[in-house]
Amino acid sequence: MVIDCHGHYTTVPAAHRAFREAQLARLADSSLPEQAPATISDEEIRKSIEDNQLRLMRERGGDLTILSPQASAMEHHVPDPATARAWARACNDLVHRVVQLFPEHFAAACQLPQTPDGGLDDSLEELRRCVEELGFVGCNLNPDPSGGHWTSRPLTDPFWYPLYEVLVELDVPAMIHVSASCNPNFHALGAHYLNADTSAFMQLLEGDLFADFPNLRLVIPHGGGAVPYHWGRYRGLADRLGRPPLDGHLMRNIFFDTCVYHHPGVALLCDVIDVENILFASEMLGAVRGIDPETGFHWDDTKRYLDALDLSEDDRRQVFELNARRVYPRLDAQLRARGMV
Repeated sequence: MVIDCHGHYTTVPAAHRAFREAQLARLADSSLPEQAPATISDEEIRKSIEDNQLRLMRERGGDLTILSPQASAMEHHVPDPATARAWARACNDLVHRVVQLFPEHFAAACQLPQTPDGGLDDSLEELRRCVEELGFVGCNLNPDPSGGHWTSRPLTDPFWYPLYEVLVELDVPAMIHVSASCNPNFHALGAHYLNADTSAFMQLLEGDLFADFPNLRLVIPHGGGAVPYHWGRYRGLADRLGRPPLDGHLMRNIFFDTCVYHHPGVALLCDVIDVENILFASEMLGAVRGIDPETGFHWDDTKRYLDALDLSEDDRRQVFELNARRVYPRLDAQLRARGMV
């Protein structure tokens, strides 16, 4: 079985985007009427998925994708809590409908209604709703709701502990995933996302989060940012800062995905990082779309890069299936309940 742990609903029907535009317009002009979430038919959702994500999964040999709302559209930098709550709920409900329509091909991870300098109560409520009521298997956690200005406290700060407590209680992981960049110095896709992945790892290296939460699981996407490619730097910094070796300090709780869009990068990731810490992912129809002119294949066809590696059959199964089922135990339970594994 091939499980893609990193997918976003980037092909939402136009009415959903129009709802967001109406939300933002009302924030700019309070005289405008408040809009309800868009009314979208099952047929519109089917078409948006069948012509896009599902078609590519079938063409590329994927079986199931963990789908979450479009990351860049989470827009946590918008400061109004009521708007964030309504937007997260609408996005999560739409992803839930995708899973209801295609239960054999998709599982859901939720967007949290984070805001800059906001509290976590709304996020805890939405996380519980999505997991306990809708059957979601994970969530996306934005370490920088300011959108590239990094006003939030580090992930090791006790501010985040109520969220970690609920994640552990519900037995779901968080993918560390920022949203839009509001800082012109950091291109969202080429800089901000990879900066965040790298910064999150360094924050965790400096702290002792997993001593307090030994069962917390965090997925750092996009191949772990710069981390696997400068593994010696982080091992050396851990030693210089008096931190324990990375394998025991971090790597029982941190996992990297394979959203790296060329063969040498994926090969290096699999050479440096233990196979138990790598989850297959493609983020198809996400940041890097189109065809690589040097290969003639789509950049985000990451399964092709893994297939070209000299991995044992056991290692392949870990990367493509077993690691995801271990990191996302609620997904594993759903697959078992459906007789899919």
